[in-house]
Amino acid sequence: MKGIKRGLIVVWMASAWVAQAQDGQRLSAPDSLMVERIHAHILGEGQCYDDLRVLCKEIGARLSGSKEADDAILWGGKTLEGIGAGAVRMQPVVVPHWERGNGERAWMKVDGGDPEPLRIAALGGSVGTDGVLESEVVVFRDFETLEGWGEEGLQGRIAFFNRPMDPLMINAGSAYGGAYEQRSRGAVESALHGGSAALVRSLTHALDTFPHTGGMRYEEGVRQVPAAAVSTLDARRIARLVDEGHEVRVGMELGCVLHEDRTQANVIAEWTGSEYPDRYIVVGGHLDSWDIGEGAHDDGAGIVQSIEVLRALHALGYVPRHTLRVVLFINEENGNNGGKTYALRAREKGEWHVAAVESDAGGDAPRGYSIDASDAGTEAVRSWSSSLADYGVGDMRRGGAGVDIGPLKKEEPAGKRPLMVGLRPNSQRYFDYHHSDRDVFENVHERELKLGAAALTTMVYLLDRLDYDSLD
Repeated sequence: MKGIKRGLIVVWMASAWVAQAQDGQRLSAPDSLMVERIHAHILGEGQCYDDLRVLCKEIGARLSGSKEADDAILWGGKTLEGIGAGAVRMQPVVVPHWERGNGERAWMKVDGGDPEPLRIAALGGSVGTDGVLESEVVVFRDFETLEGWGEEGLQGRIAFFNRPMDPLMINAGSAYGGAYEQRSRGAVESALHGGSAALVRSLTHALDTFPHTGGMRYEEGVRQVPAAAVSTLDARRIARLVDEGHEVRVGMELGCVLHEDRTQANVIAEWTGSEYPDRYIVVGGHLDSWDIGEGAHDDGAGIVQSIEVLRALHALGYVPRHTLRVVLFINEENGNNGGKTYALRAREKGEWHVAAVESDAGGDAPRGYSIDASDAGTEAVRSWSSSLADYGVGDMRRGGAGVDIGPLKKEEPAGKRPLMVGLRPNSQRYFDYHHSDRDVFENVHERELKLGAAALTTMVYLLDRLDYDSLD
């Protein structure tokens, strides 16, 4: 019996060793040296933090269609041209032009008392109130409960959707996704049930006074009602008062305006490959941000990290095998027209993107990568995990790689699916800042931003070294 057990243990240990060898093989000596050089260069000489300061402090928030977005596009082109690693061009993109307008304010009254200031932010794309709107609030945690009120059950009251991000989920991005629909569809659901407006609890785990904006949408044929986010502290108080039986009325005045679409641009820098000039690896983030805060984490960090990829590889004397493109996408926040346009133009030209990489999860310390690829492509990236774990980014998971590069999956030539990778930083603090006045330069840590830039550059370098014909 002991011999059988001993034999089973030996077999198990051998199987575990083989699995570890397959999943955690080390990089070659030249590749390991290059990864080390990338990190040393960016941590010691990287300029991404200085770039972020200029983008945030000299340009600021840059919503699609705004003058600030125009300024950011020009800044991005000039900065990429200064690297001298390839041609820089502007790719025209038609974008929506929504403005928050002047005079955004709100208040609440409890049991007919005096008005108290309420911290709100209109959701992106919302209609204005056309003067003052005030009505009683009804609190809901989900759309199913509202459905039970019937078609006109709200009778002009305000639907307040108060489902928090799930505190039990370890990944903050998953918690955000679980609460997202109340922001994106809350106005439609309120209108369908006779409501006059929609109020939404801000999507953040933080308990504070900062409202978090974000995109919402209307549906054709459904009455358009105003929609705004309220800070989590105010949300908690409103819900508690209503639960205790008090009448809570909320008033708001929103000056939102939707103008005609404008033409802006993706900024593209192209460094021609030495072996495969007609095969492309794209890396980027989105240049636009919401109109509050400075768009530092979302997605100024991804922009300056993508620029650093080109700058670092060029400074280190690297010669790319495939053509590398750095793309500063416009209009991710309220339409993704930049990503869609880029993919459509690539399809029209028959371009083959062998890989696409995105940074759009903030400038906090990197932990690993999200992989959206075939089984063979996924295993190729995962084979680097043991070596990259030395730099804190060995956590490789399948999942969405990024919104901007997402349309490439649909627009690539048949049978030429790109290997897509997203940089995945620590997610725990990201939604404290996300889409709020807290998303400012001061809340980005220089070393963590540079570590993310080094991790992004490392991934682009390793993807350039791959044999894509063997992955088909």
